[in-house]
Amino acid sequence: MARKVYRVVPNAGNWDVTHEGRVLSHHYLKSAAVEAGIKVAKANQPSQLVVHKSDGTFEYEHTYGNDPYPPSG
Repeated sequence: MARKVYRVVPNAGNWDVTHEGRVLSHHYLKSAAVEAGIKVAKANQPSQLVVHKSDGTFEYEHTYGNDPYPPSG
């Protein structure tokens, strides 16, 4: 089963939690967006939460559910 990818992204000075380009929730603080993103990612495992910086670049990620390491192949 493929992992669902959720993102915390900047949006006009605020923060959105998105999935496949759709906004799931809108927040004034990044910390609130990250909390909401963690909740939705944990509820929909296997999943991944990708958090972006205010300039839109990658900051860090968390994986929830089955994440075999090392990957096969």
